[in-house]
Amino acid sequence: MKRGILILALAALVAGGGCSTIKRAKRENIQPPRELTDITPTIKIDRLWKASVGDGAAKSGVRMRPAYTGGTIYAASVDGVLVALDAKSGKTLWKHRAGWHLFGRKGRPDTSYSGGPAVSGDLLAIGTLDGHVYAFGASDGKPRWDAQLTSEVIAAPAIAGGLVVVRTNDGQVTALDAASGERKWVYDRGQVPPLSLRGNGDLIVAGGGVFFGSDDGKVVGLSVETGVPQWQQPVAGSEGRTEIERLNDADGMLALDGSELFAAAYHGQLVDLQAPTGRPLWNRAFSSYTGPDVAGTSVVAVDDQSNVWAFDRNTGSDLWKQDALLHRWLTGPAVQQAHVVVGDLQGYVHWLDLADGKIAARERLSRDAIRARPLVVGDTVYVEDVNGHLAAYRIVGQ
Repeated sequence: MKRGILILALAALVAGGGCSTIKRAKRENIQPPRELTDITPTIKIDRLWKASVGDGAAKSGVRMRPAYTGGTIYAASVDGVLVALDAKSGKTLWKHRAGWHLFGRKGRPDTSYSGGPAVSGDLLAIGTLDGHVYAFGASDGKPRWDAQLTSEVIAAPAIAGGLVVVRTNDGQVTALDAASGERKWVYDRGQVPPLSLRGNGDLIVAGGGVFFGSDDGKVVGLSVETGVPQWQQPVAGSEGRTEIERLNDADGMLALDGSELFAAAYHGQLVDLQAPTGRPLWNRAFSSYTGPDVAGTSVVAVDDQSNVWAFDRNTGSDLWKQDALLHRWLTGPAVQQAHVVVGDLQGYVHWLDLADGKIAARERLSRDAIRARPLVVGDTVYVEDVNGHLAAYRIVGQ
């Protein structure tokens, strides 16, 4: 099982908020987060609603991100809560708390949901820290099937083409039949690095391929029908004197736009790849553990020091850099209209102008760390912190 080097280093930070976080960082010899300064908002943010989803990710170190389909938000927690909420009002549509006889088993089942749910049509699938995958009816939360895999599942599954494709923490990718949970194929990359950042980006399934970044610095494309590798593209190398210096994970979130796939690696590169072939269109030195997002002619990414960057989509050249959030351990970026949204370790949500990187607005969801990338749907962004606080925000004016 992978050991989460970065998460171990940050454990003292995410445990608390406010001034205590800065004091604790100094005591543990970790770079303290840059203190926030007052801003003059240039946009108005309206919080539509706020809800609670169990214990959230708690101390598991995983990124619990909600999912959306058909006007409903789905979220889960490591203590076995699965909930469907009306996306406009936050009203609970159904709530399922796993009990002693989930799926008819005797004794207490594994209910440590992790990585967040995936939804397609009326099927919801989610993995657990003990390597199960559970499927439910998205409309009613009723259990359908379960499958046992080889290791913990800390990324959301992907559902497409009659398959539920799941990534486990031991380097395997498994395709399950969406109707029954029967195993269809397994891709096994072999041995994973002995040290790795804790966290896996969600799989992307599109155009007949399954795409993901690996723990050893590669972006991989598989056939969705067979699981056979179609290509692998290195985006980081193993350099340095120690194993920590040689960490080179590329398993943050990928961004697919048309036929182009954008990825970033820790101690590696930011790359633009042709999704069908893996051929690089451009690359540049960049270290990130969260992955990029893309909007129009810009690619946005957060580096390993929590500087937020924007790059020209066609060339990879710099457009701007925002360093006001240094060492605040930001989430991956999400683009909401003409702004970049990130969350930080003290529960703040920041909106940056996509044109120049200036901070346009700030709201505080809670005093708990936000680790999962915000989810943008239309004109609304949904943000969840590590203790299960979930809120919806909309930009309502300049």
